[in-house]
Amino acid sequence: MKNVLIPTDFSENSHNALRYALDYFADIPVNFYILHVSLKTPHYQDEEPEGFFEEFAENHTIHSPGALLKEELKTCRLLAKNPNHVFYPLHENILLVEAIRKYVSEKEIHYILMGTKGSSKMNRNEIGSNTSEVITKVKCPVLVIPEHAKFTKIKNVAFPTDYNCMYKNRVINTIYETLKLQKAALRILNIKSTNHEFTHTQMENKGFLQDFLKETKHSFHFLESKNIEAGIQEFVETWEIDMIAMVAKNLNFIQRLLFRPTVKSISYHTKIPFLVLHE
Repeated sequence: MKNVLIPTDFSENSHNALRYALDYFADIPVNFYILHVSLKTPHYQDEEPEGFFEEFAENHTIHSPGALLKEELKTCRLLAKNPNHVFYPLHENILLVEAIRKYVSEKEIHYILMGTKGSSKMNRNEIGSNTSEVITKVKCPVLVIPEHAKFTKIKNVAFPTDYNCMYKNRVINTIYETLKLQKAALRILNIKSTNHEFTHTQMENKGFLQDFLKETKHSFHFLESKNIEAGIQEFVETWEIDMIAMVAKNLNFIQRLLFRPTVKSISYHTKIPFLVLHE
């Protein structure tokens, strides 16, 4: 039984992430913990509910978080496609990251699932600050769902790597679980600005991945590009990538790829879910 934590701010984006979760985990039993945190950090004070739940609250004069959570769970149960999906409401008046850390430990959470935008209407081109905080400060796999993502069968998972580190069992096992759950293939991608040969360490780490993946569908790819974001965009389009898995080893790199791509033509972060892994 998997335990999945889904923070919600009652925005349409949160509601979309919930719908995605129900489809993504449709084939296995899951305990879903739906968490709402009332206390906001100072730089989130401009945020307010929007979309589906804002309209719902206005039409039904529901204002308390407890009542909104109750309605949220009711909606989840109606949308659930597996009778072994169980939903639990959680409400806290502490900071979001603090609350998530608490329940990751208490409920033995396997995955956190979040949308890429909060309910702030101020900056529509950047990932929500809450999601960024969780990815960088909570050591638990995070499935990040773009605002407009709709679930489709996941056939190809991209895994960008520079082969500079040996991945720990926790990372490898989570990747394997993902491939098994979705019956997907892993496409390992190395992007470099110049075609330099691999070091001895890089060759060893690539060999480790080859050994681990020998019984799963996979392929190794090299792409020469001076811009990593553009390289990933090209790879996503060429190989029809449905998900990107990344290790949160270099948080600045994660921020660059997922939160603020520097090239205007980049769109993968608005359509493709990201699985961010922690060692």
